[in-house]
Amino acid sequence: MVEIAPEIAIETERLILREWREEDRQPFAAMNADPEVMRYFQSTLTKSESDALVDRIALHFRTHGFGLFALERKSDGAFLGFTGFSSCPENTPVQGETEIGWRLAQKYWRRGYAHEAASACADWFWQNTNRARLVSYTSAANQPSRNLMGKLGFIHSPERDFDHPAIASDHPLRRQVVYVLNRRDAANG
Repeated sequence: MVEIAPEIAIETERLILREWREEDRQPFAAMNADPEVMRYFQSTLTKSESDALVDRIALHFRTHGFGLFALERKSDGAFLGFTGFSSCPENTPVQGETEIGWRLAQKYWRRGYAHEAASACADWFWQNTNRARLVSYTSAANQPSRNLMGKLGFIHSPERDFDHPAIASDHPLRRQVVYVLNRRDAANG
């Protein structure tokens, strides 16, 4: 486990990645209720489901020393979404690995924020953990996230692709594709 200060923050040129605040809950719930943002998930989230996700994110920070950071724009303090880390699900080929992921409100797409934030997170991860690799996975249909994984240097690892155990067997988003970035490759990139 990695020890961190109670108020860890990662800064980039335009962004602050930080732990969550109460005032993040409302814009996060609005983002999670947007069908376009949630297109590659089973459904949108209700306010209570979104709040429960924030609570699980906070628990992940306390348990593991890092997690999904709230993403704030420096210029105006706007909440953009999240970028950061979570533990991969059990009973999958990525069990025990650390996943890097992101979700941004639609109005902040195509501005380079996800790439900027994920790059900073990956750098932080390599500097503050001794883990050998990061993984990222998504629905096979989620080409925008797959493109970002490639831009970040992640390589598709088809032997790790899996059917998500929490998604119904007949659901079109069940098949997950896995991308991997090894520490040695990140150092050489």
